[in-house]
Amino acid sequence: MRYKAYESRKVLLKVFVLVTSIVFTIRLFYVQLIDERYVLSANNNVLRYVTIYPARGTVYDRNGKLLIYNEAAYDLMVIPRLVKQIDTLEFCRIVDITKEDFIKKMEKARNYSPFKESVFEPQINKESYGYIEEKLYKYPGFYVQSRTLRKYPHATAAHSLGYIGEVSPQDIENNPYYKMGDYVGKSGIEKAYEADLGGVKGLKIRMVDVFNREKGSYLDGRYDTAAISGNDITMTIDLDLQEYGEMLMKNKRGSIVAIEPSTGEILALISSPSYDPNLLVGRIRKQNYPLLEADSLKPLFNRALLATYPPGSTFKLAGSLIGLQEGVITPESRFSCSGKSSSPIKCSHDHYSPLALREAIQESCNPYFWGVFKSVIDNPKYNSTEKTFRRWREYLLSFNFGKTFNSDLTVEVSGNVPSVEYYDKYFGKNHWRSMTIRSLSIGQGELLITPLQMANMMAIIANRGFYYNPHIVKAINRENGIEYNRPDKKVTMVESRHFQPVIDGMYLVYNSERGTARWYRDADIVMCGKTGTVQNPHGKDHSVFTAFAPMDDPKIAIAVVVENAGFGSTYAAPIATLMMKKYLQGDFEKPYYEEIILEANMIE
Repeated sequence: MRYKAYESRKVLLKVFVLVTSIVFTIRLFYVQLIDERYVLSANNNVLRYVTIYPARGTVYDRNGKLLIYNEAAYDLMVIPRLVKQIDTLEFCRIVDITKEDFIKKMEKARNYSPFKESVFEPQINKESYGYIEEKLYKYPGFYVQSRTLRKYPHATAAHSLGYIGEVSPQDIENNPYYKMGDYVGKSGIEKAYEADLGGVKGLKIRMVDVFNREKGSYLDGRYDTAAISGNDITMTIDLDLQEYGEMLMKNKRGSIVAIEPSTGEILALISSPSYDPNLLVGRIRKQNYPLLEADSLKPLFNRALLATYPPGSTFKLAGSLIGLQEGVITPESRFSCSGKSSSPIKCSHDHYSPLALREAIQESCNPYFWGVFKSVIDNPKYNSTEKTFRRWREYLLSFNFGKTFNSDLTVEVSGNVPSVEYYDKYFGKNHWRSMTIRSLSIGQGELLITPLQMANMMAIIANRGFYYNPHIVKAINRENGIEYNRPDKKVTMVESRHFQPVIDGMYLVYNSERGTARWYRDADIVMCGKTGTVQNPHGKDHSVFTAFAPMDDPKIAIAVVVENAGFGSTYAAPIATLMMKKYLQGDFEKPYYEEIILEANMIE
């Protein structure tokens, strides 16, 4: 019995050994002769994985004029473990870096990975590429990888176009698609439309010898993948208008925003001072960005979207519309004015009195609009100041004051429309009235509005009560056709029937003998506008003007802010007028005041 049991175990052991041997033999046969992934892994030390960067999408203005294109550039790559004894000084001379830079870059590459490739020196231009490439055989571990650089044929619209930069560790953590050395949009449409502009990376596997020289594709490119170029984009910007506006704002602080009322498309978005977008391209970016950031004029700061100002007298238009909708005034309602001796709010000048709505807009009479505001806030229908103020604030929110638009503009602030809670905290609950907050009636006090919101208010008035979210991209050219950006229509709380009296008053601003912009009236275009002189506790008042044209078929709505420039009629009004003439007429006979604007230096 013992012998039989021993024999049985012996047979089982032989069977186990035999089966195991067969399994291992089959597995080895499969690994070595059939599954080439393992061959690839075994040959990693003689293979180079080259990322093929796609060409980013080209960008055009609304009329098909080129704004951004690509130019060939190259990254110098390094695999630290392959870098042996080299002539460091000669290498630094070839690449045009210092020895200290070399040490820092090698340390950074080793910290990333001694075995993986990473960017040693990014974005070498095509002029330097040829010289470096022919010398690299002396330096194992280094090779050149092609990519593209963004080029800007017109030194304009820097804030809207944005720039690209190397991905951060946070970018890589948020999206594993990216790896060290990749570039993404950092601002402007480059950031907002990264998914469209960026394309899809490809991969090539190359065999190299011990001298780091390429010997051809691995397995005839069987594992290579092609890069997919990014989609082209058409912006809403009108290049000619943008360039003209930047020229008018030279040597001035401020901004211009122009919108097409019927679509919400931004025709020009100007922040001044600005900068040449080519300064933030390639190897020069790392020198130029700190200089721009340290500049006291803040050229990187987008005043059109991030600066907030009290709207001043331009806000009187919104106050009038609220009064008309609430029924506390009619276009014929009159409030008296005693000029500079008026109380509790003075008028800036003497004029006949009392005025009705249209003439009050023409004269920009402070006491009139204080009367409108007081009638709204003290309306007995609501039984309390708190209720009426909440209602007043709802009207402003429907104009998108105090809110961001959340469109394709990557940076934007909401401004401020003060709340009941704010005044309760500041003055005490039930301890404030219309008299307490009277500065709001003329667009001062706690109100803070962005130039974009000012321009959108003009689009609302031009449309008689509705707007489309302002946006900066018109269309994306996808594989399956052109996709147009069409935001939803938004309607304010003011009925369309109330807008015409306000528009009539804006017409008088340009076209009456006492209008505050009468010097700039145009014989060919019927323009409507409103001046604003914004009080500034930090210096000279800001010059503000809002307008649209033509009156009966609006094609452009605009807001202009020139900081520390005084009256709205002095600088902002003529700039806005010139911009509207440029857009509607193209080449036009230059009025006398264009030269005055171009020569003005508000910075010095």
